[in-house]
Amino acid sequence: MGAWLSRWAGAAFALCVCVGGASAQQQINRIIVPFAPGGGQDVLARVIAPELGRLMGQTYIVENRAGAGGAVGGLAVARSAPDGATLLMAASGLSIAAATNANAGYDPIKDFTHVAHVGSGAYLLLSSARVPAKSVRELIAHAKANPGKLNYASAGAGSATHLATAYFTSRAGLDVVHVPFKSSGQALNSVLTGETQFIIVPTLGSQSYLENKDIRVLAVVSKSRLPALPDIPTVDESGLPGFEFLSWFGLLGPANMPADVTKKINDAVIRILAQPEIAAKIDQQGIEPKPMAPEAFTKSVAENFEVIKQIVKTTGLAAK
Repeated sequence: MGAWLSRWAGAAFALCVCVGGASAQQQINRIIVPFAPGGGQDVLARVIAPELGRLMGQTYIVENRAGAGGAVGGLAVARSAPDGATLLMAASGLSIAAATNANAGYDPIKDFTHVAHVGSGAYLLLSSARVPAKSVRELIAHAKANPGKLNYASAGAGSATHLATAYFTSRAGLDVVHVPFKSSGQALNSVLTGETQFIIVPTLGSQSYLENKDIRVLAVVSKSRLPALPDIPTVDESGLPGFEFLSWFGLLGPANMPADVTKKINDAVIRILAQPEIAAKIDQQGIEPKPMAPEAFTKSVAENFEVIKQIVKTTGLAAK
């Protein structure tokens, strides 16, 4: 009996070791989205997370950390351990928050590892159907005829929607009022109900609003029309020459992540974007899938940050 118990205990111990080892391999990692659920980055993170988990042999959960125009979530990742377990589904808004908020607490270049570029996306200029304007040119004329009477919405002070729309109003020379909300969804709903009159939002996360009769899609905020929306003119061709505002999207980690870990995640994202069904989902959201090496991603973010700082200067939304 003693020998049998001894063998049983040994087997049980071995089973525990195996289970413990499997648990260690299946650690839970996080992709932090710096905005509320339902926004563009949230949609993208939830498309990427399951596939990344499958390819990496890990579990990735999406965690929303909203606040301060994305700075709260960005800072949480910047301060996390550089082991690849905590990533940020980031966009140009990360740089915008740093450029407009001196207390953001991070530098978008120095304090992050630029792990994997997912793609780039255009923005859309939307107006309430209650506004008597059916083009960019007519919206500008209507706003100039009613100085101080029109409101534009944003996903919060310092957010990408804020800077993009403020840049538009500055370039067009409009006297309008900014109304910040806590998320893109709330901001879009305010345009839908007529509480605010217009907004510029990423195509990502706003697709469900495009068929709503209470919102007009006036223009694409890019140099050329989008293949997914070929009938929508650009701002450049419909009332404000030379105007453009684009965003990058990608996964970032804290600074000083090991090169091999960074490469492994980057390789996995390249494989994910090569899947036709995933590429189609991303493309349907107005994002052009565009993988690149980490070094090229870092260079791209740095160049975009310089552009953003110039826009911030132009709009008067200087960091303070």
